[in-house]
Amino acid sequence: MTTVAHATSPRGEVALTTRDDGAVLELRVNGTFVMDTHETSSERALARAALAAVADPARVLIGGLGLGFTTAEVLADPRVRAVDVVEIEEAVVGWMRDGTVPHGPELLADPRVTVHVADVLARLASVPPAGYDVVLLDVDNGPDQLVHLRNRSLYERGGLALARRALATGGALVVWSAHPSPGLETELRTTVGSVRVQRVPVVLAGRDTEYWVYAAVR
Repeated sequence: MTTVAHATSPRGEVALTTRDDGAVLELRVNGTFVMDTHETSSERALARAALAAVADPARVLIGGLGLGFTTAEVLADPRVRAVDVVEIEEAVVGWMRDGTVPHGPELLADPRVTVHVADVLARLASVPPAGYDVVLLDVDNGPDQLVHLRNRSLYERGGLALARRALATGGALVVWSAHPSPGLETELRTTVGSVRVQRVPVVLAGRDTEYWVYAAVR
């Protein structure tokens, strides 16, 4: 494994690496695998589930830029008119903008996209009520496998209530998870509204596994 780019922040180490053949980029935070450019089906499924859950997904907030595949899938829908992407790691945004991630500059040049270097919970607390038709959360490996422990509050009742506040009536809050999370499903039903759970089969390192997408409609 070769390190392509590396940065430190108050939350620790962020690194962009390649495998031996150089064909696949991996994003790691404090040594933990977050995502790569090879298996992107669940990120795209997250976006599709969100867009399918509402009649007019014109205004979208995405928590977590990562390598941009969720954002790319959202932008592929012509109904989407504005996308706010909230990414806490400034280095990740920089790597996407400067071409360290090759597809990044074109993606972020879309005039519908505004990137905010911020904590998504703080951003949700500051936006006007009912400002979005869709809120997607892709900032961790799910509520039970956090990239940063302080993110736990995002998936608890207070954090989910802030996300609900940001949604227009009929809007959808959609959360990506590496594992099934019955606790998250319960909190979504309690705090937001009806919930649809989608299992996404994936192949990682030649091994069959699955990811999960939770979509709650206000």
